[in-house]
Amino acid sequence: MAENDRRVDAPLLIESRDAAGVARLTLNRPEAFNALSEGLLDALAEALGRLAADDTVRVIVLAGAGRAFCAGHDLREMRATPSHDYYRRLFDRCTRVMMAIQKMPQPVIARVQGIATAAGCQLVAMCDLAVAADDARFAVSGVNLGLFCSTPGVALSRNMSRKQAMEMLLTGDMIDAATARERGLVNRVVPALQLDDEVARLAAGICAKPAEAVAAGKGLFYRQLEMGIEAAYQLAGQTMACNMMEESALEGVQAFLEKRPPSW
Repeated sequence: MAENDRRVDAPLLIESRDAAGVARLTLNRPEAFNALSEGLLDALAEALGRLAADDTVRVIVLAGAGRAFCAGHDLREMRATPSHDYYRRLFDRCTRVMMAIQKMPQPVIARVQGIATAAGCQLVAMCDLAVAADDARFAVSGVNLGLFCSTPGVALSRNMSRKQAMEMLLTGDMIDAATARERGLVNRVVPALQLDDEVARLAAGICAKPAEAVAAGKGLFYRQLEMGIEAAYQLAGQTMACNMMEESALEGVQAFLEKRPPSW
């Protein structure tokens, strides 16, 4: 990766990978609860593109500075340009960022504290994994302002049951971290002071696995979700056959047979 971007005024803080291969992106608009301004969306898109192409990066952690993870779109910025073309371009830009997270080969872990609302909740849902502080709260609250959270609903409905997603979308109500875990929006909930340690443990477990298998598995996971079951099995079988020919898989199986740790 390029040199760290730690400027106080940067909308996104970028930390180069550590020794284990974990890179961290931090939404850095704490005074606005890390709302997704156009500048922040552009910075995210550029950083995700660079990280996706960097094979020394194994896992990406997405965090928020200050008291919140992300409060969604920047409503002041949106209200300043009330035109259909502008709003369409803005939501298309946001969608490209969300899809970049899913399409990149490395797993992305959301580190969630405070609130994650509207497009911020969408961001959590689009990450491959999520670890939340026990005082975190989640909502798709656009309906409270007369704006149904349609694009967040796409991600939300792919994380939890239809009725659970629809209840959140129709009411705009907050749910706590424990409920978010029960419904499948986050993987783990820990006390706030343990959040970084838990994220690090999860990332380290992934980094210990072969990068080729992780990348192939992530890609297959999302593609098969959109398929019928027969096509999904066909694609999964093809993926496994290719994966089995990787040196890491051959070594892993041989190590298992020889009752020794694999040498990756």
